[in-house]
Amino acid sequence: MEQSRLQAGMSIDGFRLEERLHQGSMASLWRVVPADGGPPLVMKVPSLHQEDDPAAIVGFEVEQMILPTLSGIHVPRLVASGDFSKQPYLVMELVPGESLRPRFDRAPLPAEEVASIGARVAAALHDLHGQHVIHLDVKPSNIMFRSTGEVVLIDYGLARHDHLPDLLAEQFRIPMGTAPYMSPEQIRRTRSDPRSDLFALGVMLYHLLTDARPFGNPGSVRGLRRRLYRDPVPPRARNPDCPPWLQEVILRCLEVDPAQRYQTAAQVVFDLQHSDQVALTERSRRLRRDGIVKVMRRWMKTLATEGELANSVVGRLAKAPIVLVAIDVAQGSAGLDRGLRVAARRVFESEPGARLACVTVLRTSRLAVAAPPTVDAEGRNLRVTRLVELKHWARPLDIAPGRVTYHVLESADPARAIIEFATSNKVDQIVIGARGSSPLRRYLGSVSSQVVAEADCTVTVVKAPS
Repeated sequence: MEQSRLQAGMSIDGFRLEERLHQGSMASLWRVVPADGGPPLVMKVPSLHQEDDPAAIVGFEVEQMILPTLSGIHVPRLVASGDFSKQPYLVMELVPGESLRPRFDRAPLPAEEVASIGARVAAALHDLHGQHVIHLDVKPSNIMFRSTGEVVLIDYGLARHDHLPDLLAEQFRIPMGTAPYMSPEQIRRTRSDPRSDLFALGVMLYHLLTDARPFGNPGSVRGLRRRLYRDPVPPRARNPDCPPWLQEVILRCLEVDPAQRYQTAAQVVFDLQHSDQVALTERSRRLRRDGIVKVMRRWMKTLATEGELANSVVGRLAKAPIVLVAIDVAQGSAGLDRGLRVAARRVFESEPGARLACVTVLRTSRLAVAAPPTVDAEGRNLRVTRLVELKHWARPLDIAPGRVTYHVLESADPARAIIEFATSNKVDQIVIGARGSSPLRRYLGSVSSQVVAEADCTVTVVKAPS
């Protein structure tokens, strides 16, 4: 069922759509009620239109994977979910309070109110980090308040679970997040540091206190990278009523180097609730930005550590061997599929703790005359169709959800796409099929032969039966 066709009064798996609450670029939110009675809930439906970003599909898979692992008052309670094979959705409790967003319309707020809000958000982050999850998209619209005052963190489409595969890092090579709130390490594609959420908290506290964003709202990667070396205007320079202790807390959250920030959200809670205990440093006394010499030194340091940080990212993507099985779901054969499953299972079961990454490539034209089609002749989203086919292919393997992932790549060169995915994600072994030989195939080469020749890891080739 296409999202554009959803209308009030429809029923999906026993939930009746009552009202659309929000329409975003990645998903829509509906207030729903269970057919058998009960309080209203909220249903999240990912965007699947022709022009939509593929990250919406992967982000939905991330949220569908992470939400069942969460519990407590600071996260929305998951009620039900639907898969892409029929209708993708997530049904969660409807938090009756408002988001943090309207508070910014009244900024600048008094320091005491800013500190109170910050302490409650930090407490929620501490609880989330204790469940091995980094939010990575902390912003006003993703923070809700219960009637009792506790903060609820919503929207886990960009989140990272320390014990689960990071699908976004594995499939995309661009910084992921919301521009004003992204930490320096996120801009450099590190998604494994909980202190990134503390940076975003610092951005929000700065904005609530001064009615200005510390780093603006850049629209390019170049603009984002300025925060790697350019410090913000100190809050006290924008709002003279800001007490030194609160500037100390905010600027410490906004340090470029995570090692110079608070190390846990609990530490932020303590300082925001005990202003008399905040140890003041030169941060609290600043009234102007750093001079050009200091900025240039910071910029040079950024250049010097660029390669080192890039290498550390992929080193954290998995803590167990990864076995990649490349499947041509569009033109596969039953015999080759069986052979691939046998080989994949043999390799997978020989590696305790291994993860199976099922990969297919959606071919695009080498001639970039126009944007490649994202829907088929019947209007179905091609990425979603391939994703469903991948899951159908892997179902006979009966692998636990946390140990198998699915990836739809787009490329005019399938072999190159597979090799680059394997390299960037530190894949330990590739299992790939070969349909056979023919004069044309020998002349032009094949995907499997190119993968064997160029991959940095072991490659097992499975031939289709004669």
